[in-house]
Amino acid sequence: MSVNSPRTTPKVAIKLLLSLAIFLALGGCRGPQKNPELQLWTIQLSPKFDPLIKAMLLDWETKHPGVKVRWTDLPFGSVERKVLAAVFARTAPDVVNLNPLFAANLASKGGLLPLQDRLGSAKATYLPQILRAGEQQGELYALPWYLTARITLANRQLLQQAGYNKPPRRWEEVPAYAERIKQRTGKYALFVTVVPDGSAELLESMVQMGVELVDSRHRARFNSGPGRRAFALWTDLYRRGLLPREVVSQGFQRAIELYQSGELAQVASGAEFLNTIQTNAPRVAAATEPFPPLVGADGAANVAVMNLAVSRQTSRPKEAVDLALFLTNPANQLRFARAAKVLPSSQPALKAIEAELALASRSGVKADLVQRARLLSAQTLSHAKVLVPADPGVKRLQAIIYGQLQRAMLGELSSAAALAAAEKEWNAYAVARWP
Repeated sequence: MSVNSPRTTPKVAIKLLLSLAIFLALGGCRGPQKNPELQLWTIQLSPKFDPLIKAMLLDWETKHPGVKVRWTDLPFGSVERKVLAAVFARTAPDVVNLNPLFAANLASKGGLLPLQDRLGSAKATYLPQILRAGEQQGELYALPWYLTARITLANRQLLQQAGYNKPPRRWEEVPAYAERIKQRTGKYALFVTVVPDGSAELLESMVQMGVELVDSRHRARFNSGPGRRAFALWTDLYRRGLLPREVVSQGFQRAIELYQSGELAQVASGAEFLNTIQTNAPRVAAATEPFPPLVGADGAANVAVMNLAVSRQTSRPKEAVDLALFLTNPANQLRFARAAKVLPSSQPALKAIEAELALASRSGVKADLVQRARLLSAQTLSHAKVLVPADPGVKRLQAIIYGQLQRAMLGELSSAAALAAAEKEWNAYAVARWP
């Protein structure tokens, strides 16, 4: 819904008061703790990784006599609600596992401890592009922990049937590719959702196509030459029947279903998704081959990051920062990456993982599909970054852009008019939020 005026309405006033209350709650420190104990909250790691996480925490406690760590693991769907509830109760965990967007929102309201001057020599161990994803206005608020890099998983049989031996590497090649796949196989080339609260893949594709989303004052920059070309590309693909009709109504789960049923030539996902395909659709898995992801002119691929942050409420900042650094140091990142089959954000750990996967691939026994996909994902990190900055308001930005793009796809507006409408809607919101 558009905001027609930046003046303060009762609804805006309530939001401002709520933001002030959140800021005060986030910034307030807890009183002295009776027990020298640190609270660590993570997301969906227990019980699978209990032995590993507990062993790491025991190692840390051994190095810090008298300080214990209480570990709490939360389901993915409840972490934001529970963290905010703890913040208001002034019982926020000392160290917490967050995604970049939630971390950015907390940092913008003063809820996270600045880390820039607390890292020392450890700063050099992280992948620079990934470390920068935890920054807000030049200050670092979150340490990268583990990563997943999206690659292309393609059905070789459908590619060969359409006359291809590999999928396209650049977005500008997609329209011709999608048309040939449809003409020669009757299937779809790819599925990229336009559901407002769905995957950010389409927004990321716009950045890869050269679109600058917003400026330093949060005003729209996307109604530009690259933005118009991106909106036209997606609108044209949909109107010509080269995208599944469900992209406007269903999320990424539908892409999985279509790929597993053999109705999709390729899907963008992490290497771990192959385990699901092998279980649910062994015939499709047998025809699946990992390929590098789609990129733009600068070759930048996307990476998903999970962070560790320190609450400003902590009464033991030195120990809390030390715990976050310990869990994300090269040795512990390597241990976790091996166990969880994810990628580390530590440069030494990533080199070790790449070497292990490359050695297995060169061995006499043919590396299995997941292993080859993991190696490709690891290699992708050399040119990967968080494409959509985790700024406060980015989910609203996505919802506005997707909502207007849907209108263009469905023929309600031209792609250029839809982009202009998205610009107007976003700027009205931005002026009210960031006067």
